[in-house]
Amino acid sequence: MAQTTKKALAASLKKLLSQKSMDKITVIDIVEDCEVNRQTFYYHFKDIYDLVEWIYTVEASKALGDKKTYDTWQQGFMNIFNYVLENKSFVKNTYHSLSREHLENYLYNETYNLLIGVIEEKAAGMNVREEDKAFIAHFYKYAFVGLVLEWIGRGMKEDPTTIIERVSIVTHGDIIKSLENFKTHNKF
Repeated sequence: MAQTTKKALAASLKKLLSQKSMDKITVIDIVEDCEVNRQTFYYHFKDIYDLVEWIYTVEASKALGDKKTYDTWQQGFMNIFNYVLENKSFVKNTYHSLSREHLENYLYNETYNLLIGVIEEKAAGMNVREEDKAFIAHFYKYAFVGLVLEWIGRGMKEDPTTIIERVSIVTHGDIIKSLENFKTHNKF
C-alpha cells in the first residue's frame, strides 16, 4: 500500500510539473491532485524535494536495468537518455530548480553503477585495487554526466545515439588500458 501511495504522489508531482514550475508547486497542490490528506504526504516524505529524490532513486533506477557490461553499456547509457526523454517536463523542471541536485545525484549514481559493472568485468583476473577501479569509474562518470547535463541544458535536441557513438569512440579501449596501467603501477 505504501508503494502505491508513493507512486500516486509521484504521478501527481509529475502531472503538476507539466503545468507549472517546481517553485510554484506546494504540498497542498500535490495532495489535492492525488486526493489524499497532507498527513499522508508527510507520512511518506518530509518535503517535495524528498519526493523528487525518491522518484529519481526508486522509479528512475529501473531505467538502467541489467545493461552494466562491456558489451551492453551503450544500451544502459541509452536507457538513461530514454528515461530523461520520457520524463522530459519532470527532468527539465528539476534541472532548472533547487531540485537539480537530485537529478545530478541520480545521474551520477546510475552512471557510476553502469561503469563499475563494466570495470569489474574487464578487471576480472587482474590485480587492480578496488580504489583504483572506483577511481576509473568516477573519472568517466563525471565526463558522461557532464555530457547528459549539457544535453538537458541545451533542450535535449541532439540525438542521444550520436552522443553515445561519440563517447564510444573516445573511450574505446581506454578502460582496459587504465586497468592495465593501474595493474602495472601497483607492482611497485
